[in-house]
Amino acid sequence: MQAVLTALEEQHTELAALLDPLDDAGWERPTRCEGWNVADVVLHLAQTDVLALASAQGQYAEGLDVLAGGLEGKGNVDDGAAAIVAKERGVPHRALLERWRTGAATLRDALRASDPHRRVAWVSGQLSTQTLATTRLAECWIHTGDVAEALDVMQEVTDRLEHIARLAWRTLPYAFARDGRELAGPVAFDLRAPSGARWQFVPDTQPATTIEGAGAELCLVAARRVAPDNTSLRGEGPDARAVLELVRTYA
Repeated sequence: MQAVLTALEEQHTELAALLDPLDDAGWERPTRCEGWNVADVVLHLAQTDVLALASAQGQYAEGLDVLAGGLEGKGNVDDGAAAIVAKERGVPHRALLERWRTGAATLRDALRASDPHRRVAWVSGQLSTQTLATTRLAECWIHTGDVAEALDVMQEVTDRLEHIARLAWRTLPYAFARDGRELAGPVAFDLRAPSGARWQFVPDTQPATTIEGAGAELCLVAARRVAPDNTSLRGEGPDARAVLELVRTYA
């Protein structure tokens, strides 16, 4: 848990470094998130950090009710997130930055005080607080990339992505079930870290499918930020294509 929280704090620091010097024009730059500018992306992170805090405190349903603020629960998760952002759009940029920064720190403190194995509610159902922390790391990393791209800045690539790659591997059964499919057998990931180290995520039994390639690319594919065919990732086994199609890091 501590390693994940350290990575989360580093990711928050990376995003803050992009946001601190922005003028109003920078906050208004469009991102690759359809219909969202930089301010919208940060608002989304601030909102979902509040929801994660409620989850860590055992109050997910109540937190969702407050966040939704009377909005009807229609559509998928993305539709709901877009509606909640639209409801609060227009927060002054410096106030928004302080809101996100304070909420992120409060969330880290709450997660640090939590039992990492305790099960809590989240969008996709029940998960451990350690997994909740890892999903927040993944979400912040994804949206840091969105902001960096909007600002024409090259996003830093570090070995803290190992936590995100592991999350993507561990949640493959969920990703398949979400699409109404079943894995033909266990899956292994054999990935190269940005540092050149090797990340091997292997099941307890002989894998039927193995995915190989750059760990950073796997994370981008799981984040739906790059297509598998535009990466060095390769797979062998009956589920190779489906794994790269369905792998994800979020609900």
